Amino acid sequence: LYDYGTEYFKTITFDNGAEFSSLSQVEGTDIYFAHPYSPWERGTNENTNGLLREFFPKGRSLALASLVDIQLAQDTLNNRLRRSLNYRCPADLMPELA
Repeated sequence: LYDYGTEYFKTITFDNGAEFSSLSQVEGTDIYFAHPYSPWERGTNENTNGLLREFFPKGRSLALASLVDIQLAQDTLNNRLRRSLNYRCPADLMPELA
């Protein structure tokens, strides 16, 4: 979040995992936590997980993925049109990061 600036992130919704415990310190962005076992409350997250599964099938350890594999997935998804972005791609919205 701080690497990109809070102007890009108005709200963020997480599940209740311990890995998000320090998010109470985030300022400038509204943080929401989804209810346990409620994936519909994290629609974009669940959709992105599905897109990532095209590259990294469930059950496959990411430890087996090379940097090239990860960069291919990253580049492909960052240049894929998204309905949630009005049919623009993430790379179009953040050109300095692409």
